[in-house]
Amino acid sequence: MMIRDTSAQDRMVEVKPNRKRRLILIGGGVLVLGLLVWLAPGIGRLFSASASVSSSRLAFATVERGLFVRDIAAEGKVVAAVSPTMYATYGGAVTLQVHAGDTVKKGQVLAIVDSPELRNKLAQEQSKADAMQVDYLQAQVDARSKRSELQKALDNAQIDEKSAETNLDREQKASAAGAATGVEVDQAKDVLEKARITLAHAKADLGISGDSLKFNIQAKKLAHENQMLVVQDLQRQVDDLNVKSPVDGQVGQLFIAERATVAKDAQLLSVIDLSALQVEMQVPESFARDLGIGMSGEISGNGHVWKGLVSAISPEVVNGQVAARLRFDGETPKQLRQNQRLSVRVLLDKRDNVLTVQRGSFVDESGGSYAYLVRDGIASKTPIRVGASSIDKVEILDGLKEGDRIVISGTDSFKGAARVAISN
Repeated sequence: MMIRDTSAQDRMVEVKPNRKRRLILIGGGVLVLGLLVWLAPGIGRLFSASASVSSSRLAFATVERGLFVRDIAAEGKVVAAVSPTMYATYGGAVTLQVHAGDTVKKGQVLAIVDSPELRNKLAQEQSKADAMQVDYLQAQVDARSKRSELQKALDNAQIDEKSAETNLDREQKASAAGAATGVEVDQAKDVLEKARITLAHAKADLGISGDSLKFNIQAKKLAHENQMLVVQDLQRQVDDLNVKSPVDGQVGQLFIAERATVAKDAQLLSVIDLSALQVEMQVPESFARDLGIGMSGEISGNGHVWKGLVSAISPEVVNGQVAARLRFDGETPKQLRQNQRLSVRVLLDKRDNVLTVQRGSFVDESGGSYAYLVRDGIASKTPIRVGASSIDKVEILDGLKEGDRIVISGTDSFKGAARVAISN
């Protein structure tokens, strides 16, 4: 017996088309196609970039136009413009007359150096000077005595000449009257000639001896004056053993102990002139070249702001910095103290309508020759030219325009690539 299949019972089922499903599939395809078209430029840019860097590792800034102020802001400390250090002008034991922090007046004795050797030398030289003064005075007395003797000889010679002239006149008259012989007249002439020669020699002796005596007196005088200069110099050294304050101020640091024996030119103590305080600041080398004597600045601290002027700039660079000093433009504030910390700001330049961007490491890394300009998520290496720079801004001269957004920090990860994708 054969088993029949169910083919006689089967029948064709007609499936009606689902329009709604077809529309959904068509719409989905169009959407995917549009999305691909919309993302195509970005995908193209992404593939055109040499690298991709997360934005969290970068810092951005927008180029702006406006006021540009170049200044230097730093911390400074109060220093004394006049702070002389006292030295021992001669070796000896030192007795201090003041203590650190004492207020002193100009000319006040701060320390005394005991030097018996110097004082004894002064006494010896003073004794020599006194002896030379006696010699000088004695030379004057001797000169007067000698001049008196020569004057006496001159006077006698003049008298003898006068007598000889009178005698000759008398003999000539007597000879004319026949009372005297020619021999007697000739003898009278000889006596007159001899008297005249004696008178001439007396005059010459008085003149020569007078000059000689004058030179001798002058030599004695000069020797005495020279010795007095030696005495005065030693007296000055002895006076300097009393170390005096050159200014009104305050005793700063003591470099020796009480009754210490020191050598010549040893440091003893310092004096601070509190009426002439200045503020010293350290300026980075890159800004120091723009500093100039007389530039204006501001000094602030203790809730006050004072005007200042740059008064000194160090000629040397130490650890990449240059020391500069500002003096107060006006009276020095009374409440300031040595080594007190203050804020200092020096104005270098101020201009309006300048294209600037926030200062960043890109200036130092590229030397200001290029920057990465960010557009549509891609940072493009763009040549630029920078000008002056301040603490927080840098001037843009060429290559960028107002509103441009650039990467100012973190570009070391770009490794110099021309285009870098910025991912969120």
